[in-house]
Amino acid sequence: ERALQLLELGGSVEEDYIRIARCFEAMRQRCCRLEQDGQRVREQLARVEAERAALEVKLKHARNQVEVEMKKRHRAEAELEKQERKLQLVFESLMREPLGSGMLSREQCSVLSALTGQCLGAALAPGRRSSAVDESCQSLLSHSDISYDHTEDDM
Repeated sequence: ERALQLLELGGSVEEDYIRIARCFEAMRQRCCRLEQDGQRVREQLARVEAERAALEVKLKHARNQVEVEMKKRHRAEAELEKQERKLQLVFESLMREPLGSGMLSREQCSVLSALTGQCLGAALAPGRRSSAVDESCQSLLSHSDISYDHTEDDM
């Protein structure tokens, strides 16, 4: 449009051609700048996509690790409950023994009696969770907050 306007103004033809050539040169330079910007943005996009892919792999590994650790924890808790039941049965068996049976001394019986209402009763309470991990606050990595999206795992 600008080139057409320049031609309509009249004047010398050489001046018009020079103006048109300058306009074309300015447009060419603008196109070169835009091409360079486009190339820079494409490279940046490629870097970001590579980083995203790497983070997705890390997320997948983290999800798998959380799942493995949850299974280990459930197995350990089941084993703990099994051992606690065994300990409770032994404790109850020892407490039923008469003092004269010779299995336990009077001192051992008094220690067991003292433990009845204290640590053994608390330790053998059903449904008790390990106190090694503080679960009173919601963790960002809590297994209940993690959504396992297996649709991307198949890709």
